[in-house]
Amino acid sequence: MAKIIAADIDVIACTGRPFPGALPWVLKLNLEGPIVCYQGAQVRALNGDVILDHGIAHDLAMEVIRFARERNLHIQAYRDDQLLVERDRPEAHEYAGHAGMEIHVVGDFDEAMGPTTPKLVIVAASAVLEALLPQARRRWAGRLNAATSMPTYLEFTSVESDKATALQFLCERMDIPQAESVAVGDGRNDASMIAWAGLGVAIEGSPEEVQAAADRTIPGPGRGGIKQLADLLVRS
Repeated sequence: MAKIIAADIDVIACTGRPFPGALPWVLKLNLEGPIVCYQGAQVRALNGDVILDHGIAHDLAMEVIRFARERNLHIQAYRDDQLLVERDRPEAHEYAGHAGMEIHVVGDFDEAMGPTTPKLVIVAASAVLEALLPQARRRWAGRLNAATSMPTYLEFTSVESDKATALQFLCERMDIPQAESVAVGDGRNDASMIAWAGLGVAIEGSPEEVQAAADRTIPGPGRGGIKQLADLLVRS
């Protein structure tokens, strides 16, 4: 990563993580920002300033929340970078530990959530979400984006917001041609970004739709994939 940065290539973190969960990793990697977070629903500066914000409208968010309630599935929303849940369930702690966030238990999403939420996340076993994803995509087609990030996270964002939209916004803002952009990822939430970029790169073992969107694949973490990418982008 340092080799890529030293070659004056702009490196942007594009993550499903909320801003507080993304920032420590961005700083650890010595990235200068901005940060694409909440699956592309927000673009934030390192100081937290909001550059782009496309949240899910309250009434539409409540549709998804009722869908999860009816199936006794854990679901969470966000307000002012806080992780909101209605019940203190193990799934909330699983996500909070992974994202590095505190859990805020609220009485009712309808009152606590606010006019919009950047995203909604259902946390459940991967087999449950694999069965649920096609149903969710059909039900909210044209109104919400639905994709898995981790195998146990099913994430919903506004139809206006995904990682591809955020990447396009930043390329236009930074005056970078689409053909000179590169996107790398391994989750279904990365597929649109990988397809949009001039060079789309999927991690080996990614879901089929992710690999189908990519121009090439690289090995995963610990197997030299980022080094391969650096060697490709930076000609010595």
